[in-house]
Parts: sequence; structure tokens; C-alpha cells
Amino acid sequence: MEQSEARTTQMGRQWYRERDGSLEAFKDCLRDDGDALRYATDVRRRIPVYDCVPLEGMLHDGARRAQLQAEWAHVLRDGAGVLVLERAYADTRPIDAATAVFEAIIRAEREEGVSGADHFAKAGANDRIWNAQQKLCLKAPDVFVDYFSNAALMAACEAWLGPCYQMTAQVNVVRPGGEAQQAHRDYHLGFQTIEAAERYPAHVHRLSAFLTLQGAVAHGDMPVESGPTKLLPYSQRYAEGYLAWRRADFREYFEAHCVQLPLAKGDAVFFSPALFHAAGANRTAGVQRMANLLQVSSAMGRAMEALDRTSMCEAIYPVLRERRASGRIDRAATLAALAACAEGYPFPTNLDRDPPVGGLAPPSQQALMLRALDENLEPAAFALALRDHDARRDPRP
Repeated sequence: MEQSEARTTQMGRQWYRERDGSLEAFKDCLRDDGDALRYATDVRRRIPVYDCVPLEGMLHDGARRAQLQAEWAHVLRDGAGVLVLERAYADTRPIDAATAVFEAIIRAEREEGVSGADHFAKAGANDRIWNAQQKLCLKAPDVFVDYFSNAALMAACEAWLGPCYQMTAQVNVVRPGGEAQQAHRDYHLGFQTIEAAERYPAHVHRLSAFLTLQGAVAHGDMPVESGPTKLLPYSQRYAEGYLAWRRADFREYFEAHCVQLPLAKGDAVFFSPALFHAAGANRTAGVQRMANLLQVSSAMGRAMEALDRTSMCEAIYPVLRERRASGRIDRAATLAALAACAEGYPFPTNLDRDPPVGGLAPPSQQALMLRALDENLEPAAFALALRDHDARRDPRP
């Protein structure tokens, strides 16, 4: 072996190619290491399950919450790659209220001729609401606040992404007869062509999974026959998977070994975007399988959807202000709702007009909104402050 080849072998391959993927190496990644999980209620079909009701106290205690989040991060990175949060919504009234709004949006978009085609399945029996996050917020800000002032959801997002994450969501309804998706990985590199993905160096393939968290909230009971997501535990550990998932041999192995767990209304599932997964076929006669698919992005990455977060902040501010004044929402729930709406990261900005006075960064949209709530600013005054904040960040001269 020449010296240059030996050096390359020692350092590891810098570029992945689809044809080089090894199914045997992939299988080796799928072993169950038998981790002792301290806080899991159960492990079903190699997937850890956490009951959020007995964990409620931990979610509101900073030190204990960090311990729980450390376990979740381990599961997502090195363990099964997926976890279920049972009773993430012990009170399912926010689910029902959001479902009514989503169904109204679907009817309106159908009447307008809008077709929400799926990424990895044929359109037809399935309905999709793109940018469901903004649509729910602007159509029913009170429902939005109830829905996203959820400690379990916020803890899961921060466990993987840290603070200042960007929440987006797409509602998916698979009606009886709806077809399954094909096995895939998700955004970022999962949404690239083979040719494009091969241009990214190997370390970017490893990085991609840390920029996004995939989640889903069940809006109704989902027996296995209704087609809850098919999952291949531990498959996120295969570094070359963003290129391998389209190959027929990998997809055949996935179909032969994937698992599905039934979910109840109010349950949530979170998984690494690098996990091989696919929505299942709805083989029931009457179950309308609705899930709110959460695609949560790191502050240091790019979300897939562009949201008008300024309008969203204006919409929910009066709701939050009134509820804080009446004692109907505490600070933790307020922060969870803000995290699902306002931009938490202060960059990019126009540093000529928005300099980091008194610190390393100017205030973010979230910081501005929280200060306004603490000062009980009138909604009209908050709207002016928000627009001024936008103007200072405008890159145009």
C-alpha cells in the first residue's frame, strides 16, 4: 500500500458513494447494546417508552430534567434512535381543538384545489398540510398556545438540539386505503439527490443528523393496522445511510425487519432524522390516522419551511399576555409556547443597525417578546417594537 493510501485509510474515507455502502456493515450497526435506561417505563420492540405523567415533576426541576434529557440524547444518538413519550398530552383537549382547526384547513385547501403531496408516498388517500405551524397559529392562536405550551415536547427538542430551536410542522392524514411511504432518512441530507449527497464530505453526513429532530404527535388512537410509522431501531448509527437508503437491498432489509408501535391520542414519538423509517399503510376500514409531524431545526441549521414568525408572535402575544395576567399560564409554559413560535437565535442580523450592545449578540425575537410580557406591554406597543426589531435586522441598505 502506498504511503498516501495508508494515510487515507488511517484518517477514514472523506467521501461516501452510494455503491460503496455495505448491507453487512449496516446490519452490524443494528445490534442492541442493552443499555440500562433509568427513566424508561418500558422497552417495546427495542424502542424505549417514557410515560410523561410520572415524569411531570422531573420536567419542571432543572437538574432532574437535565438528567432525563441526557438519557433521551443518548437514546437518539447511540441507542435505538427513537423514543415514545406516552401521554405527552395527558389532557387531550388541546389535541382535539387543534384537530378541528386542521380539519377545517384541509377542507378549505381541498376546495381551493390545493394538493399537499407527500415526499415519499403517492398523493391520493393522504392529506398533507404544509406549514401547519403558521396556519394553526394565525387561525387559532389560543389553540396554538394550549398545544405548544407543553413541557415534554420542549424538553425533547432541547435534549437533541439545545435552546433556540426552530419549530415547524406538517400535518399528515392517512385515510383508510392510504399507501405506505418508502423507507427513507429525513432532512437535511435525506432530501438531497444521490449526486448532491455524494458531494458532501463524510463529516457532514455525520453532522446532518444533529441539525434536526423528527417528531410526531398522535391526534387519534393509532393501532398498528392504521399504519403508524415503521421504524428500524439503531439504523441511525450507519454513517453512510444518507446514500444507502434508496438502494433496493437496504429497503428490502428495512421492510423485513422494521417495527411499528401502536400509539394513543396524545402520545408523541421523537426520532433521529437519520433513522430509517416510513409511514405505514392504513389497512383499517374507518381510522383517519392524523399526526402532526414536527420537524424541529437547530438554531445553527436551516429549517425546511419559511415561516412568518413576526405575524405569529403578534397573533399569540395577546393570548399569552391575558393568560399571564389571569394566572392561567406559568412561566415554563410561556417559554414552551414562545419556543414554538418566536425566533430564539439572534443571528443572522444587520449588525450596522442591530449591534450587540452590552453583550455578544443583539436581542432575539424571543427575548423581545418575553421582555414585553414581563413589562405587560400593550399589544399595539408590542407590535411596534416587533416591527422595529424586524427593521433593524433588514439587510437592505
